[in-house]
Amino acid sequence: MKLHRAFDIQRGEVIAFVGAGGKTAALVATGWELAALGWRVLATTTTHIRRDELSLMPFTLPANTPPHEIANALTTHRLVFLHDEADGDRVYGATTQRIQQLLDSVDSDVMLIEADHAAGTDMKAPYENEPSIPQEATLVIPVVGLNVLGQPLDEHHVYNAAAIDKRYGFGIGNRIKSPWVAQVLRDDTLSLKNLPDRARAIALINQVPENGYSRARARLIAQLALRVQAATGASKPTRHLHGIAMGSVRASNPIYEVQRPIGAIVLAAGMSTRMGEMKVLLPWLDGRTIIEHIIHQLHLARVDYIVVVTGHQSREVQNQVKPLGVEVAKNEAYKTGEMLSSVKAGLRAMPDHIAAAMIVLGDQPRIQAKTVHMVMGAYAEGQGDLVAPSYDMRRGHPILIDRRYWQQFLNLPDDAWPREVIKANADKIAYVIVDNDSVLRDVDTPEAYREERRRAGLD
Repeated sequence: MKLHRAFDIQRGEVIAFVGAGGKTAALVATGWELAALGWRVLATTTTHIRRDELSLMPFTLPANTPPHEIANALTTHRLVFLHDEADGDRVYGATTQRIQQLLDSVDSDVMLIEADHAAGTDMKAPYENEPSIPQEATLVIPVVGLNVLGQPLDEHHVYNAAAIDKRYGFGIGNRIKSPWVAQVLRDDTLSLKNLPDRARAIALINQVPENGYSRARARLIAQLALRVQAATGASKPTRHLHGIAMGSVRASNPIYEVQRPIGAIVLAAGMSTRMGEMKVLLPWLDGRTIIEHIIHQLHLARVDYIVVVTGHQSREVQNQVKPLGVEVAKNEAYKTGEMLSSVKAGLRAMPDHIAAAMIVLGDQPRIQAKTVHMVMGAYAEGQGDLVAPSYDMRRGHPILIDRRYWQQFLNLPDDAWPREVIKANADKIAYVIVDNDSVLRDVDTPEAYREERRRAGLD
């Protein structure tokens, strides 16, 4: 996956790279990618870069160059880096005031800014006046190098290591662990410090191999950073990560996957008319009801945020699920609104930082954590923004839906069905092939319930 796709870069963006472990390389690689697409890319730094790093750019100009000359250079070279005075091996960039002027006077498609420095280390904590992020930034990319794992927490390996130790008490000289990196990435006084109010933040774990144990460790860091954040229970956190990209910026396809906060909407509002009793409350496995078992599988798959939509017997269902650390949203229109009204209630209950939601049927008790994990993995690897499991060429549940499609569901008339959006975007669906039919089967009737128990080996 290319960097610009992983970070969902749009024309008009102002992008700031902060942190340590590959900021300059990430900026340069992103700039070259966008230039190859024909974009006009302006780049600079609010701190400094090494003098030899100027050679990585196709063209450089002094920051005080008149706007029309910068525009001409962009037409010719596509990627132009602006710099100020040099001090020995250091080359400084444009001031924040000059950046504001350039945004108003130069017709670039995007501006890339190295807004931090870390003295060649792989992880950092900012000092009081760092990082220097312009308020115009729309995207901030905190960077960390995976090579920091296992290294001592000291000034040789971590920029301003004392600040991290002061905040968390990890201990100077102790070997750095995955959860420590996750804590730094999601901390609004460390990696997310000075994040402008309107900017989104997508972190980059650099130096990740394409395969093997180290990639799994990077994924764990990303999931921990996102999960710790979600566990705060704040529906609208002041600063949060919108995702964490993993890869190696020097590779031809630098990003292997992007972990984003994913929610699950568990539909449990139906009246269970054909069953004759509330089916989601029927017993299933290990003393759990069907709804408890489904939530357990979602937890095993590391789903970040779970909303259970209730309706019929709302109090009873809520009493079952609330102790499991999930949110509950009542669908007031459950009697007449069918499935769509529950999907809408679930989407409206999702926090702003959730990137995608899985529609999970509350009456599919044989749902497996590995299936949920496969669906989420396909999304992380960029296979599609709509992902569904498939068995025997038939689409099943849960279906993962990127936030960009949510409004299409919310715009449907009340008498419509959610599948109308799925059908309208059928060419965009990525299918994950599964090896069992649990994604297709539910327990609408007593006979179906007994059959599913038999298939699960419970009777």
